[in-house]
Amino acid sequence: MAQSHSTFELRAFVQIDRMQPQFAAYNGATVYGSIPLSGDSVLVGELGPGNEVFRIVDVALKAARIEACSQIVEREYGFFMLRSPHNSEIVAARDAILDHTGLGVADRIAPRVESNQIITSVEPYQAQLLNKWRKGSMVVPGETLGIIECSPAAYIAAAANEAEKYASIKIVEVRAVGRFGRLFITGTEEEVRTAVKAATSLLESTEGR
Repeated sequence: MAQSHSTFELRAFVQIDRMQPQFAAYNGATVYGSIPLSGDSVLVGELGPGNEVFRIVDVALKAARIEACSQIVEREYGFFMLRSPHNSEIVAARDAILDHTGLGVADRIAPRVESNQIITSVEPYQAQLLNKWRKGSMVVPGETLGIIECSPAAYIAAAANEAEKYASIKIVEVRAVGRFGRLFITGTEEEVRTAVKAATSLLESTEGR
C-alpha cells in the first residue's frame, strides 16, 4: 500500500545508467553490501523518515533482480544504493519504489550546488591531511584539487560518476551521506576544471521540487 505524501519525503532519487570504472572501484571498497562493477546501472536515494530505507530496499528487492549495495540510516535520513548489470531491472526497482511511496520523480528535491572549489598546486601538508581520511586515490602534492558540495547529499554520487565520465581525474573521496554531499577529485588543472563543470552541470540540470 502506498505511503501518503505527508509522511514520506523523497529527498534524492537518481539513476546512474553506466557506472564508471573508478567510481565503481571506489564503491567496491566502501559499501557493505553487494559490490558494484563498472558498467552497472545504479539507483541511489535519500529519504525521510530514515527508517523507511529498510522498507524501500525490501520493496525494490522483491520487485526486480537487483542487489543492495548500501542501506544506511544517519541522524535524519536514510540512504540506499541498489545495483544491477541490467538497466531494465533498475527501472523496475525505481518504478516499484515510486508506486510504494505514491510519489513521482518530480516530487524529489532538486539538487543544489552549495559550493565548488578548485585549488591548484596542492601543498604537501594539505595533501597529507587529505590523505589521512581519504578512501579513494592518494592526493599527490602539486596536483589540482577539485571539491564540490551539494544538497541533498546523495546526489553527489551521480556527480562523481559524471566527473569521471568527462575527464581524466582521480576520485579521492565521495561523501554521499549526511547533511551535505562532498566530492574530492584531483588531476591536472584542465582535467579538474572539466570534471567540476560536468558534475555541477549535471546537478544543476536535475529536475525536482
